[in-house]
Amino acid sequence: MPHDHGHAHIDPESGDRRVSIAIWANGLLTVAQIIGGILSGSLALIADALHNFSDMASLVIAFAARKISRRPADERMTFGYGRIEIVAALINYTTLILIGFYLIYEGGMRMIDPPEVAGWTVVILGGIALFIDTLTAMLTYSMMKGSVNIRALFLHNLSDAAASVAVVFGGSLIILYDMRWVDPAITIGIALYILYLAFTEIGGPIRTLMLGSPPEIDGDEVVEAMRGVDGVADVHHIHLWQMQEHEPALDCHVVLTADGWDQVEKIKRAIKDRLKEKFSIGHSSLEFEHQDRAHENANLFGHGQLEDEDEIHARRDTGGS
Repeated sequence: MPHDHGHAHIDPESGDRRVSIAIWANGLLTVAQIIGGILSGSLALIADALHNFSDMASLVIAFAARKISRRPADERMTFGYGRIEIVAALINYTTLILIGFYLIYEGGMRMIDPPEVAGWTVVILGGIALFIDTLTAMLTYSMMKGSVNIRALFLHNLSDAAASVAVVFGGSLIILYDMRWVDPAITIGIALYILYLAFTEIGGPIRTLMLGSPPEIDGDEVVEAMRGVDGVADVHHIHLWQMQEHEPALDCHVVLTADGWDQVEKIKRAIKDRLKEKFSIGHSSLEFEHQDRAHENANLFGHGQLEDEDEIHARRDTGGS
C-alpha cells in the first residue's frame, strides 16, 4: 500500500509570523476572558478562557518547536531536535485533562448553588472570542497539512469557536430568562469536550515516545515487501518507529540466500528503494545474515529468541514465569 506523505509547505518565516499573531491574539483573549469571568461571575467564560489558554500554550509549543527543530543533529542529540514538539504536546494534553476534571468539579458545585452572572459581559466577551478563534483558525488552516501538531491546533480553534457560540447562547439565556444554571451546565459541556479532545489525541505522542510503529504503516506489508526482494530468504528482529513526526524509520536483520550473499549491495539498494517508494521509510538500517548462519527461532518483531515447545512446557512444569 503506498503512503503519500507529501505536504504543502509555506515559507518558514511566514509560518512563524502567522503562529506568532495567533499566540498574541489568544493570549490577549485569555486575559480578557478571565478578567471578564471573574467580574461577571461566569464560570463558563473562565472555562472558555482556560480552553483558549491551552491552545495558546500549544501555539507557543509549536512556535518554539518550529525554531528548535531546525537545528541540525549534533554529538549530544544525534537524532536531532524534532521530538521536542512531541514531548511538549504530551505535557499540554496532560494539562488539558487536569483542567477538564477541575472544571467539571467546579461546574457541579455551581449547579447546586448557581451564582449571579452578568449576562451582557458574557455575551460581549464570548462574541470577541468567537472572532479571534475564527481568525486563528484561518491563520493555521494553510499550515495544517504539513504538521499533525498544527492540524490539532486548527481543530482546537474550531472547537473554541463552537464553545464561544455556546457561551454567547448561555449569556443570552441569562439576560432574557435569568437561567443561571445554564452557565455551569455549559462549563461542564466545554470540560467534557476538552477531555474528549485530550484523550483522543494524547495517544499519538505517547505512541511516538514509546517508539511505537507509525500508525499509517502496516508492519506485515513491510515484511512481505522485504521478503519479496530477490535473494532475500527471510527477515527478523524488525523495529519500526518514528524518528520525528514525518520520518518513519526501520532497522532489521535480513537473511540472504547463498546466491544473494554475493549481491549484498544490490539487494540492500533494492530493499531501501522499496521501503522508500511503498512506505516513505527514508531511514533504514539493515544487518545481513547468511542463510547458513542466521539466527534460529528469532522473533519477527523486536529482539529475542522464540522458545521451542519443550522449553515452554519445562518452565510451566517448574512454575516459572
